[in-house]
Order: sequence, then C-alpha cells, then structure tokens
Amino acid sequence: MIVQGTTKVFAILGDPVSHSLSPQLHNAALTAVGINGIYVPFHVVPEQLATAVAGVRALQIAGLSVTVPHKERIIPLLDEIDPAAQRIGAVNTVVNREGRLIGYNTDAPGFLQALRDTLDFSPLHKEVLLIGAGGAARAALIALAQAGATTVVVANRTPDRAVDLIASCCTEFPACQMMATSLDALHTGDFLGRADLLVNTSALGLAGESFPSAIIAGLKPSALIFDMVYSRTTASTPLVRQGESAGHRAADGRSMLIAQGEAAFSLWTGLVPPGGVMKAALNF
Repeated sequence: MIVQGTTKVFAILGDPVSHSLSPQLHNAALTAVGINGIYVPFHVVPEQLATAVAGVRALQIAGLSVTVPHKERIIPLLDEIDPAAQRIGAVNTVVNREGRLIGYNTDAPGFLQALRDTLDFSPLHKEVLLIGAGGAARAALIALAQAGATTVVVANRTPDRAVDLIASCCTEFPACQMMATSLDALHTGDFLGRADLLVNTSALGLAGESFPSAIIAGLKPSALIFDMVYSRTTASTPLVRQGESAGHRAADGRSMLIAQGEAAFSLWTGLVPPGGVMKAALNF
C-alpha cells in the first residue's frame, strides 16, 4: 500500500510487542475491505503509557489494540468504558471516536469462540482451572461464569491477586463456585484432577519457557488445555506441545487472537472482515 495523508493509522500497545501477530491480521483485513489504513506495533513500557495515550489523541490514531501489561492500567486514561469492559475491569480495544477514546473488551467473547472452534468445548456444567490472575484471567473468569461453568479455580504465583480477582467477581455469579489458590498449592487439593479444562492466561511460555510438568501430569486424561499464549515463530507453544505429548487435546492462542481481532476490527471500522482473511494471514 501507499501511505498518504489520508491513511488511517491503527496500532497495538504492549510490552513486549515484537512477538505480536496482530499487524499481520489487521493489515490483511484492511486490504481485504479496501480501507486506506495501516496497523503498526508500538512498544510502550508501563511508565510511558500515559504519554503514549496522549500521543494517540494528538496523532488522531483511529484505533488501538491493548495487550499486556496495559489492559487494566489504560482504563483511567480513557474517556469512556463500555459496560462489558467495565465489568471485566480490562480493556483490549480502544476506538477513537472524534477525539473521545472509548475502551472495549473483545477478549471474553473471543475466548469462548476460540474454545468452541478449536476444542469443541462448552463451559456449561464444567470445571475449569485458570492459571494467572491478570486482565486476561478476569475476562476468562467472567466469560466462563456467564457461560454456565459450575466451578472456576484461579491459581497464581501470587495468591493474593487470585483472591482479589475472585472477591471482585464471586457475588455477581452465585451459581459458579470460584476458588483461589497458589500454583504451589494446586497439588494439595483435587483442583487438577477435577478440571475439565486448563487455561493459561499468564505470560508463561511467551519467551519459550516450559510449563510446570507437574501441573500437566496432575490432570485427568480427558482434560483439555487452552493456552492464551501463542508463538510468532513456531506452530504451537511449550504448554500445547507438553499437553499433547501427555495425550491431551490442546490449542494455543491464535484462534482467540483471530476471534477477538475480528470483533475489534468491526468496532474500529463498522465492517466485518471477510471470513477466513485473518486466519489465512497466519497460515493457520
């Protein structure tokens, strides 16, 4: 494409951001629908987030994707928060509407769509174990509770964060039993053996590091594994490879990236990207 004075600019803010596949997805979609636009990655460290958001306003950037670690921190810097994002407490999509920055969350519906598409999984009457307690975990927890999960256990290296996450959600969903624990304490109860689905919402594996093998070994044979992490250079993640080696069906975060990306694209442009365009951009 030829960048012109009328070219709309979309971007992703994150730390790190070099691994992101979002530019491939969104630039393919922009081309497919004929929009004169470009989508670029911006590496923004946490202490520069407010400055970056001010830059979004000054440069009239049309829309943003927001990734770790900014999904919660960006909220007070925006002009308006969509009710669903407000409930989740995290924003992954920002629309610049005539100078007003409006925050949305497409992670929750994208997560459920990815579970259906890749693992044929419905949370209804199921027990789920979430690893991590950040913005992505909160979106997943609320999505699972809304979809009818009977039990969701949140395990985090820092258990206080898991406790805080559960405390902020449990009263809204009394039909879903929510529990918090530390990663070390997973083996003391029957959390692993009861889980129908293990979901990694943390950044573990993003740098290629292995997932704790004892956690996978404690799962029941029929348990499914979903890793929100994805790799730019390989077709899967350490958790997916370890899970499959142990006999579990497993999927990485590319399907969720596509599902939430399609929803974000529609919010920015008012258009639905042609079916399969984003998936083809990943050779997925």
